[in-house]
Amino acid sequence: MKESGELLHTEVGIGARALLCCERNMPRRGTISIVGAGKLGSALALALHESGFKIHEIISRGTPASRRVARSLARKVDARATTVDDPKLTAGIVWICVPDREIAPCARGMAASVRDWKGRVVLHASGALTSDELQVLRRRGAKVASAHPLMTFVHGAQPTLEGVGFAVEGDRVAVKVVREIISHVGGEFFSIAKKRKVAYHTWATFASPLVTALLAMAEEVAASAGVARAEARRRMMPILRETLSNYALRGPAAGFSGAIIRGDAQTIGKHLQAVKKIPGAGEVYRALARAALSHLPAGNRKALNRTLRS
Repeated sequence: MKESGELLHTEVGIGARALLCCERNMPRRGTISIVGAGKLGSALALALHESGFKIHEIISRGTPASRRVARSLARKVDARATTVDDPKLTAGIVWICVPDREIAPCARGMAASVRDWKGRVVLHASGALTSDELQVLRRRGAKVASAHPLMTFVHGAQPTLEGVGFAVEGDRVAVKVVREIISHVGGEFFSIAKKRKVAYHTWATFASPLVTALLAMAEEVAASAGVARAEARRRMMPILRETLSNYALRGPAAGFSGAIIRGDAQTIGKHLQAVKKIPGAGEVYRALARAALSHLPAGNRKALNRTLRS
């Protein structure tokens, strides 16, 4: 990791100097404003600050609760807290971290606050939407891109961005700038085509939220076996860790185990009987078992398919 002084010089100097220095009356070079002080915006602001970037402004909604959160975050990253009703927008780079439905309205509000966006880079952090959500700012002269970290963010947790992939698409200059930023926070840049963004975000949903949904269902099944939910979480951790380790080191096929790979249709039938009274559990079991038959090694496939249909 580079020292802060060197970092602040190179953050814009590499890949963005031509953009941020060619105009007169430019915003302060090398500074970043974060729009949105939610889970993602907070994590990103903290990671950028810890990596030596100057966070100029945390922009939030004007509600009392949002302003309190923004002020708290601003103190941690040595920035000012403002609201969408009166943003300063003097940074050279603006990263919008608001819910998808709010990105385009947010961009319109920013365009109304500042007329000239030449020489600035504006990013948004949506996984599903493209940089075209920022078209109003692009027309005003900004270089825009979408940059989404493939990571989960929840209240009370501060995940590291070290090794985290960022899916990026947009204007060439903006992509170059964000690539440098990602490098300095320890992340990994990869390009994503506009037409692939929804598929990309669906992949991300399979990788985290739906895994959590599966684990929540596992707790329900554990309860039917007489194991309390908190105890079930604790007891599942060793097998979950080993499963993820096997998947990472060996891939899905070599990391697969259990009744399906053995072709044990009788045991699968017993499982289905055991979950009959748990709402949704049979559907989830059958869906995942069918996915396993389609994509993973399995024995006695005909018998397994008959059991799943019954």
